[in-house]
Amino acid sequence: MSLAAHLRDHRTRLDDLVALLDQERRLLAAGRVDGEQLARVAARKGERLAELERFEQQRRQVQQRLGYPDDQDGDQRAAADAGCAALWHGILDTARRAARLNRDNGTVIGVRMEHNQRLLNVLQEQAGQRLYGPDGQARGNRRRLDQRA
Repeated sequence: MSLAAHLRDHRTRLDDLVALLDQERRLLAAGRVDGEQLARVAARKGERLAELERFEQQRRQVQQRLGYPDDQDGDQRAAADAGCAALWHGILDTARRAARLNRDNGTVIGVRMEHNQRLLNVLQEQAGQRLYGPDGQARGNRRRLDQRA
């Protein structure tokens, strides 16, 4: 497989990853998160990342066999010599976009987890307190009634 064909396949998989990250972002932005759908997207995202890692390893191995260094300069020279420098730069741009989306989604997940943990802490604190007195009245209401008397 030529470098250009390999990079086209790589770009297709990378575009699929970006689409999954966009879908994940939309799911996270919804008022009520669909956990099952989010889990499916996360699984597909993991599969796509593993595929991209394999593609990248293959590209690097071929590039080294052809005598190009395993660095950014070697990547650019190999792509230019194969006549697909524009495709390579498109892959780099798309990879940066994917990284940014993934980082942003991770931030949203972190914020939601922190919010959920705070809610859980409040609920656990409330569960540890008796909310109703022996007369069946809410304790907060009883205090208010006692204060009026």
